[in-house]
Amino acid sequence: MDILEKKQSDITIFLLKGRLDSNTSPELEERIFESINGGSTKMILDFQDLDYISSAGLRVINKTLKQLKQKEGKLILSSMQDYVREIFEIAGFDSFIPIVSTTDDALTRL
Repeated sequence: MDILEKKQSDITIFLLKGRLDSNTSPELEERIFESINGGSTKMILDFQDLDYISSAGLRVINKTLKQLKQKEGKLILSSMQDYVREIFEIAGFDSFIPIVSTTDDALTRL
């Protein structure tokens, strides 16, 4: 999986490409927590080029949300393919994590 990290004012955006599974989720978790420990409290995960997510990926996202809430931060997910969004809906994550159509939509909500 490729992870591109960029900043837009005080918002950190992670663009994910490939598969988020048990092999790749530790790298994403490490990058996200480095960002949080560096002071990031507003985060967008852009899933436009994500082909697959497993339960290990969902766990990283859940841990990220918990860490950000402790710091009064916010997490928004954006640009999901329909089949990836379906996984979030089945897991019930869409009931407690905002999922928006585009990264621009996410930027306006933070």
